[in-house]
Amino acid sequence: MRLALAEAEQAVRGGDVPVGAVVLSPDGATVLATGHNEREAAHDPTAHAEVLALRRAAARLGAWRLTECTLVVTLEPCTMCAGAIQQSRLGRLVYGARDEKAGAVGSLWDVVRDRRLNHRPEVIQGVLAEECAEPLRRFFRQTDFRTRPTLG
Repeated sequence: MRLALAEAEQAVRGGDVPVGAVVLSPDGATVLATGHNEREAAHDPTAHAEVLALRRAAARLGAWRLTECTLVVTLEPCTMCAGAIQQSRLGRLVYGARDEKAGAVGSLWDVVRDRRLNHRPEVIQGVLAEECAEPLRRFFRQTDFRTRPTLG
């Protein structure tokens, strides 16, 4: 989780919400990929930390199935990321802070553990939750979203 927190700090440097993610090999000893939010830098609404880390891990392995791999992320995944986790056949999800506004792994929805789906990873929540929540609180206190470009 500490490596994911370091990734989250990189997101802030790019003007993005501080969320970081790490994908670990099945034995948990090797970092396969990392990612942090890059939506602002890439002008890409899908450039969430989790999606980027999953893409990079799959590329490194040469396979889209991340069975038995572990994704460690600082914030509870949203519905898009939860869907990507489910589709990647990830073995385990570990996350820090809950997301009461958009969380899809227990807060608002529970996409990854929905019994109607064909794959459900193990979920471990609340790891270093306070340490993961603090950069988010700081970011939203300091960011003036009125200065961001908008359409119309």
